[in-house]
Amino acid sequence: MDILRRVLLSTALTVATVAAAGEAELNPAPSAADWSAIARLPDWSGVWTPFVRDQDRRIKDDPTPWRPEVAKQIATMEADEKAGRPRGLFIDCLPEGMPSWMLITHNAFEVLFTPGRVTLLGEMDGNRIRRIYTDGRGHPPDPDPTFHGHSIGHWEGTTLVVDTIGVLPQSWVAVSEAVGLPNNGGLHIIERLHLEGPERLYDELEIIAPKVLAQPWKTTRIYFRQRARKYDIVEGVCLQGGMSSRQDEFGNWLYVPIPQEDGNPVPPK
Repeated sequence: MDILRRVLLSTALTVATVAAAGEAELNPAPSAADWSAIARLPDWSGVWTPFVRDQDRRIKDDPTPWRPEVAKQIATMEADEKAGRPRGLFIDCLPEGMPSWMLITHNAFEVLFTPGRVTLLGEMDGNRIRRIYTDGRGHPPDPDPTFHGHSIGHWEGTTLVVDTIGVLPQSWVAVSEAVGLPNNGGLHIIERLHLEGPERLYDELEIIAPKVLAQPWKTTRIYFRQRARKYDIVEGVCLQGGMSSRQDEFGNWLYVPIPQEDGNPVPPK
C-alpha cells in the first residue's frame, strides 16, 4: 500500500507540474511547416550499402593512431587474423555500437527524415538504430551511456554535422571484425555526412578516443544507394542462428537453444 500511495503521489505531482506550465507543451507536435521543411533537405531516401573495398583501402590509407601501449594488442590481433585465427569481436550478440557500425559494417541501412530527427535503421542484430536529433537540443549534462551514444546534429548547407558522446566504454573502435579495442571511455565522434553525386553518401569521421588513440583519427566511409525496386533492409536477429524451431507438447512453436560444445553446434544423435 505504501508503494501505491507513493506512485499516486508522484503522478499527482507530475500532473500538477504540467498544469502549472499553462499552455506550454513539453513536446509540441510537428507543424505542417516542420513537415514541409523536410522537402528542402537533400534526398537520402532508400537503402544504403557500404563500399567494402574502400573500407579495406581506408584502413591502409588512414591508419589508426593507436596509443603505443595498446598497439601491441592490435599487432597480436592482426597476426591472429592473418594466420586464420581471428578473435571475432562481435560474436556475443551485443550491438556493434559506435563508431564500429559506420566503420566496418557490411550490412545495409536506411535513413529516415522526420521533423527534428534523422534516424538510421540498420539491418543487423535487431538493435541497430541511431537517433540524430536536429531540433536544436544539446547533449544531456550526464548522458546514460549506450552502444550508439547520444547524437545531435545540424545542417551546414547539404552536409549533416553530427556530434556523438555518451557511448559505453565497452563499445569497440574496430578496423575489422577481428581487430579493435573497446574505447574504454571518453569517446567523442564528429561526423560530416553528405552526398557526392546522387547515389553516394560520404561519412567523414573524426574519432576521439583518448584511452586507446594517441590523437584524433580522421577517416571516411562511403555508402551506395540501392535503386533496385523494392530493395529493403531485412530483419536480423543475432541469437536466432543459435536456435532451432520446435513445437512443444501443446503444439506451440518455440525457439530452443542448439546444444554447443566449444562454440560449435553438437551434431544430432
